[in-house]
Amino acid sequence: MEAIDHNKSALIDELQKPKVRPIGYIALILGIIMFSGILTGNPTFLKFWDYSNLTGKFGALGEGVKNIQGSGGSGARDGFMYALTVWPSISMALALINVIEGMDGLKAGQRLLNPLLRPLLGIPGWCSLALVAGLTASTDAGTALTLDLVENDLINERELSIFGCFNFVASGYIGSALTLAGTYVPYLNEYGIGLWLVLLVGVLGKFLAGNMMRLYILLTSRKKEAKEA
Repeated sequence: MEAIDHNKSALIDELQKPKVRPIGYIALILGIIMFSGILTGNPTFLKFWDYSNLTGKFGALGEGVKNIQGSGGSGARDGFMYALTVWPSISMALALINVIEGMDGLKAGQRLLNPLLRPLLGIPGWCSLALVAGLTASTDAGTALTLDLVENDLINERELSIFGCFNFVASGYIGSALTLAGTYVPYLNEYGIGLWLVLLVGVLGKFLAGNMMRLYILLTSRKKEAKEA
C-alpha cells in the first residue's frame, strides 16, 4: 500500500514539476515567438519562424475570392469547403506542438508558468503555448494545441472547461486587433483612445470569461457536495 502511495506521489510530482532538459526552455521560447505573431510582418528570413507565415495562404480562384472556399456558397457543401480551409492550419499547429513537446517545451512551460497561470486562471502551465496561440494566432491553433493536452491527459475536465471558455471568447484577439488596427485606430484616436486600451480590454475579457467559468464550476461543485452530504 505504501509503495502504491509513493508511486502516486511521484507521478503527481512529475506532473507538477517535470524534469526538463535545457533544450526544453529554448523550445518553449521559440514556440512562444512562433505562435505570438511578432514576426508575421518581418521582412527578413525570420518571417519563416512565424506560424501564420508557415501556414501560408491559398491562391485566388477569381477576382475578390481569397481561398478555395469561394464565395456565394451555402449548406453542407460550403461547410465542407470551409473545413478544408482550416485543415492546413490545424495540421501545422499539431505538427509544431509535437516537435516542441518532444524537445520538452511543454514541460518547461509547466515549470515556469504554472505558478502564474494557477492563480490567474486555474489552469496548469502545460497550457502556456495553447494560451499564447489562443491570444495571438487563431482559433484553429489554440484548439489544436488544447486537443493535444487533452489526449495526453495533461489537463482535466474542469481545467478544459475553464480554458475552453478562455479560448472561445475573442479567439486570436491580439493578432486580429493588430492586423486590423489601421482600419479603426484613426477613429479611436479622435476620442483619445489608444490601441493599448483596445488590447487591454480584449485580454481582460478573456481572463474574465475564464474566471467566470471557474467560479461557476466552483459553485456547482459545492452545491453538489452539499446535496450529497
